[in-house]
Amino acid sequence: MEKQRIFSGIQPSGNLHIGNYLGAIKQWVELQEMYEAIFCVVDLHAITVPQEPETLRKRTIEIAKIYLAAGIDPNCSTLFVQSHVHEHTELGWILNTIARMGELERMTQYKDKSQRGESSSSGVGLFTYPTLMAADILLYDTAVVPVGKDQMQHVELARDLAERFNKQFGETFVIPQGKLSKEGALIMGLDNPAKKMSKSASSEYNYIALNDDPEMAKKKIMKAVTDSGSEILYADDKPALKNLINIYSLLDDVSTEEVVKRYAGKGYADIKRDLADVVARFLVGFQEKFRAISDDEVLRILRGGAERAHEIAEQKMLDVREKVGFVAR
Repeated sequence: MEKQRIFSGIQPSGNLHIGNYLGAIKQWVELQEMYEAIFCVVDLHAITVPQEPETLRKRTIEIAKIYLAAGIDPNCSTLFVQSHVHEHTELGWILNTIARMGELERMTQYKDKSQRGESSSSGVGLFTYPTLMAADILLYDTAVVPVGKDQMQHVELARDLAERFNKQFGETFVIPQGKLSKEGALIMGLDNPAKKMSKSASSEYNYIALNDDPEMAKKKIMKAVTDSGSEILYADDKPALKNLINIYSLLDDVSTEEVVKRYAGKGYADIKRDLADVVARFLVGFQEKFRAISDDEVLRILRGGAERAHEIAEQKMLDVREKVGFVAR
């Protein structure tokens, strides 16, 4: 039986943290055995806000190394840089012509900036990037898109655009489905469990970066906010504790129920101390793998991945161009 295809990607901007790993990359590693997996470093999305060119190049390589160190296997997954496959931008433009202004105005990032009065000073790319994201997905006949809860809106737009194109021009695109991980879909900030962990947070105590010194990471866990009371419970009315239990569960590969059971009769200090050790052990192992990967190895893998991705993308665009009415080359 032919495997369904999955696609996902991360922008090369800022330091990736354990929320990115647990909410996305860890899930990808597990899914690559079940699906035909395509993973991308989405550098075109990164330039919707100003980037320093040398920093962008450096971080693009770093993100690819993170994928590999986390367990993405280039022998069974296709890994490439978005800008290396020009069909992404071509399809993105075509989808721009069938997307509706109202749809894009409702997209969270643009809507947030509009409410803060910042939209008029933002680049047009911030407004239209959701159609490029839809192109990323639809270009590969993606059946499943592993995403965090906050990204599901983009999958819904991709579905709407695929259905609209199919209705207007004939069956062309697979209608994708979003796939959320259970606990890892949204890891919250250590300093504020009401907001997701963010690499752009003003306080370094909000997140644990994948390149954090393990001892510093332990201090961040010990300083993490907790809820009132002292009993270890996994409950919505204890969001700070619930977040710590989620991190523990996902990094130690045990259920949240098992974590709660381990700390029956114990207090917050006990679980935070042990979680600090779990986080430190993970970082030590991950960083060893990261440092062992050379830039030359990454570039070789990315070039090979771009060739495979281009083969798929070009076949899809031949069909799209014909249906839209473009003259063949």
